[in-house]
Amino acid sequence: MALTQNMPCWIEDDQDFKPENWRWDVNNKSPEVQLSSCQLAAYFHVDPVDSSIGTAGVRGTKGFTTGEHYWEVIFLEPPHGTSVMVGVGTKKALLHLGNYQYINLLGRDEESWGLSYKGTTWHNGKYQQYTEPFYDQTTVIGVHLNLYNGTLTYYRNGKSLGVAFRAINRGEELYPIICSTAAETEMELGMRSCRFNSLQEKCCFTIMQAMKGKQAVDKLPLPTVIKSRLKEQY
Repeated sequence: MALTQNMPCWIEDDQDFKPENWRWDVNNKSPEVQLSSCQLAAYFHVDPVDSSIGTAGVRGTKGFTTGEHYWEVIFLEPPHGTSVMVGVGTKKALLHLGNYQYINLLGRDEESWGLSYKGTTWHNGKYQQYTEPFYDQTTVIGVHLNLYNGTLTYYRNGKSLGVAFRAINRGEELYPIICSTAAETEMELGMRSCRFNSLQEKCCFTIMQAMKGKQAVDKLPLPTVIKSRLKEQY
């Protein structure tokens, strides 16, 4: 389900933004997260006996090191509880805390950056009030990760909330992540798109969109350095 009516108009009008097809990663998630068969919807703490035993997260199948990336997370149920968050993190970002530890998982350390439904942004254990809380079902949170200038900007129902984080381009892959402490939290991926500035970046992205997995890259008649970049960055 993609609520394109909430898409920021500057992205909708920019022909350089191309669709992406990454999903939530079945291999990189908390055991307290279940995914839909298409891997677009994530369901948190659905055990009928233990409704929630901690904080659970899931990351996207694709990490980003360059370019501009925009994606949307749709709240299928009203957010509630200690923490429901949307953001990004490195491969080292924690995706699970058990033993009834209910925390803001994104931003607990230097490995991730996150926005809570309570309107606060978190990074490296520190927070600040960024926007008004959002409690509505079908709220759409857009995430604009600009790795050219190292900024992360959030949108709510198509309206920019301003730059939340700066200087986040660390030269390593950053992955989309969502997390929740609350039982029966449901969130779904909406539109996903990206834009690259250089001709080489655009060509690499186009090649990888046509590939059936990174293994196929080795068969391409390209210099080794280009093949390595394709597999590492796209």
